[in-house]
Amino acid sequence: MFKNILIPTDGSAVSRKAIKAGIKLAQALGAKVTGYYGIVMLPPSVYGDGDLIEKNVVKTLDRLARATGEKYLDDIAQAAAAAGVEYTGLISKPASAYEGIIEATKKKHCDAVFMASRGRSEFKKLLLGSVTHKVLSHSTVPVIVYR
Repeated sequence: MFKNILIPTDGSAVSRKAIKAGIKLAQALGAKVTGYYGIVMLPPSVYGDGDLIEKNVVKTLDRLARATGEKYLDDIAQAAAAAGVEYTGLISKPASAYEGIIEATKKKHCDAVFMASRGRSEFKKLLLGSVTHKVLSHSTVPVIVYR
């Protein structure tokens, strides 16, 4: 059925639960797992009055975000190893979280996405958008949503 399942993570509790379930699914199917973490940087206008922050601050933030992503992907790697599931990881800097997930499926040749849903209220989804909903809307591969 599925040969390579993408499991994106943001490090949240619900994401960690989805990792465990996604790895169990991969184990049952004999599939491999690709872990994904996207570093989404805030646009410069968020920092105030359109002023850009200093380059060394941007580099520091990027380094810290990458270290965080590596830690989250290490969690997936360890869980996959414990289950005997082949694993690879990917960190990228996409324009948005959902675009990073879609791009990762293409780059790593994943044939499914297994991701958590945060379960935000309808009002928060309207205001903040839903990464899960956007992935469901734009993905060309099946998306399994873990709740």
